[in-house]
Parts: sequence; structure tokens; C-alpha cells
Amino acid sequence: MAWQLTLYSAADCDDTAQTRALLHERQIVFHEHSIDHDPVAEQFVVFINGGYRSTPTLVFAAGRFKLVVTEPTEAELETALQIAAGLPPAH
Repeated sequence: MAWQLTLYSAADCDDTAQTRALLHERQIVFHEHSIDHDPVAEQFVVFINGGYRSTPTLVFAAGRFKLVVTEPTEAELETALQIAAGLPPAH
């Protein structure tokens, strides 16, 4: 089953800009929802992050299985991308 990636973003977030740039650079298809303009997306981000508007929040989804990564380091994002690609995470 293929993974779908959703990026929850905020306009003033440098980490979101870096994550978006990396995804574009690698030609990874993703859907983006701005928590600044989408109240449902904002509610989801606040809920999933324990009351915080933490961005970027990435949701990798494959059927009923979800992997959520919030404010990832480059290494954490790389691990999530490897999992989504079906590769074993690097150590």
C-alpha cells in the first residue's frame, strides 16, 4: 500500500520552509494544509501535539496505519521517509 504524506504548515515557520524545500528537492508528492488558513487543520495539529501549534507536522498515512512526525530534525525526517519508502531506517 502506498503512503500518502500530508504536511501541516505555518507561514512564519522556518522549519516548515526547510521541510517543504527538502520534499520538493526530492520530488516527494505531498498535500499541504496551512494551519493559518484552515481551522480544521489547526485543530488537528493542536490536538495531535498536546495543545501546541507545532509545525511542521507531517502525517504519513497508509490505510489505517499512520506515522506522525512533528518538528523533525533532518535525521528524523530522513528516517520517516525511509520507513515510508519501505527501507530499513539507517542507524
